[in-house]
Amino acid sequence: MSKSITEVITNGVFRENVAYVQLLGLCPLLAVSNTVANAIGLAAASSFVLIMSSLLVSIFRRFIVSNYRLPTFVLIVGSMTSVVTLLMEAFTFPLYARVALFVQIIVTNCMILGRIETISSKSNVTTSLVDAIATSLGFALALITLGGIREILGYFVPLASLPAGSFIVAGILLASGNYLVSQFRESQLYE
Repeated sequence: MSKSITEVITNGVFRENVAYVQLLGLCPLLAVSNTVANAIGLAAASSFVLIMSSLLVSIFRRFIVSNYRLPTFVLIVGSMTSVVTLLMEAFTFPLYARVALFVQIIVTNCMILGRIETISSKSNVTTSLVDAIATSLGFALALITLGGIREILGYFVPLASLPAGSFIVAGILLASGNYLVSQFRESQLYE
């Protein structure tokens, strides 16, 4: 059951990427990723909430009564979301104004609650921290990739910058990624 740190990182960033493989957290991914700056802002906010919440749940997991586990997780994630909201309002207000709605609903992001339920509530602090960092990196990779491609394409194809364009670009990225993975697996079979 114990995984190496390298395996946890590889799974979090690539093999089990929450956005591109598990298709979790798509609402903020598709809505905010029209520029790289917005994508980086949301990635940083989501990472802070996921890492801090995972640490707190892992530290206090033995004290959390199983019947109240979900409300406790939501309370912890909500508290961390409030902290990141206040920090963004204070220090990066122009960015906050563009991504405010999606920062405030991080508390309901199934990516964060899913990782806390499956990993942090059952693992030690080190494993929870490494998993949270790897998952955050994977989500950031998805956000920034989609944001960068949409921002560049927006100069040539204005649809890419619009909400409908996010679905089209994300679909093309998902299809391309699945194709590359299938080609890689096929080449591994014949070696």
